[in-house]
Amino acid sequence: MAHTLAAAVSTLGPEMVTVCLDFDERVMRMGYGDLAAVELLRQVGVVVRSAPGMRTALVIVDGAGFSFTPTPLYLEPEPAPNAAPNAMRMSAAQVAEALARLSPAAKAIAIAQAPTLEEKRRIEALPDDVGSKEIANTGFNEVAASLKDAPPVRFDLARQVRVFEPYLQYVELSLTGASIQRHRLAIPKAIQELGGSRELEGRLRTTFELIEKGGKLSSKKLEDTLNEIRKNFTPSLGKDHGRVVLKAAKPHLVKRLDELGQKLKEHQAAVAAELQEHLDASRQQIVDYYLPTVKANPPDSLRGGLLAENPSDEDAKVWLETELNRVLPTAESMIQEMKLEARYKDVTFETLNEEGFLESVKAAFPRVNWDKAYKNFKAAGESLKSSDKKKD
Repeated sequence: MAHTLAAAVSTLGPEMVTVCLDFDERVMRMGYGDLAAVELLRQVGVVVRSAPGMRTALVIVDGAGFSFTPTPLYLEPEPAPNAAPNAMRMSAAQVAEALARLSPAAKAIAIAQAPTLEEKRRIEALPDDVGSKEIANTGFNEVAASLKDAPPVRFDLARQVRVFEPYLQYVELSLTGASIQRHRLAIPKAIQELGGSRELEGRLRTTFELIEKGGKLSSKKLEDTLNEIRKNFTPSLGKDHGRVVLKAAKPHLVKRLDELGQKLKEHQAAVAAELQEHLDASRQQIVDYYLPTVKANPPDSLRGGLLAENPSDEDAKVWLETELNRVLPTAESMIQEMKLEARYKDVTFETLNEEGFLESVKAAFPRVNWDKAYKNFKAAGESLKSSDKKKD
């Protein structure tokens, strides 16, 4: 339409063309308008005015007027010529009154075109309802810069994504910090260099198991529950696609995760009562194991702080505990690291078009009518297909 209006300017003059719209970047991101069209009209001298919030479309040419609802291209494509009608023809009186209420310039045109003096006076008395203002250069440049920095998505692509948005979401579930039975302490280098016997060989090398495997502080039950939730609500689409959840089933998933979160809190409370004792016992085992070695062959870092020739039991113990305290966690810090997290991400156009994606979805959720969704998906991208043909 902008090109048609620009062509009309060459014969009518820019003062005879009135354009009023909601000039806002959000409007253009929804597909109600195009910056290039506004720029073209301004270049040929048309005064383009902005009426914030206006969504009703009105076209008046040579006294004939039509009122219609503009199509937000982000949501749906322009209707085909044989689609349901989306415009109403206006009477001559309605056209004149609409012009008068549109802008001062349009009102002047309506008054000039009025057939009688009485009609001219009636139009003069009509208020300007739209309340539009001319788009200033600063306002135009701000919108242009914003759209350049963050261009709107292709509307045909966005519509394809919206077909699947109500169905699916990617989801990542994680339980971190709860498996304290897997925590290992890295023995400080200063202690490793002391050497030692084969005693405690199962737990003590360069690292040390802080908690015995199979103990009641284990998080195995929590991990088993989370794996069951994953299996029931978030099937995998394969290593290239990740896990997804049906949005219809998401409330049930959230409920199960809330229940697991409560169990995690109970686990934390149970662990807190005994964990520090286990950590203290582990520290004592390491100290007892290395104490004779430290006394028999004191490291220089210990000798350098002694008044006596040889360290006492207490000297050796304090040195060992000081070294271990640099790396040994506290029960409180280990408990605070226990977290259950769920991260959700919506599908994107790229993932929808990945090879095997839709087939994997069908296999994961066989009771959903994916053929209907796929048909809508292809229909939403028809304009994309048409544009590709034009390029060819």
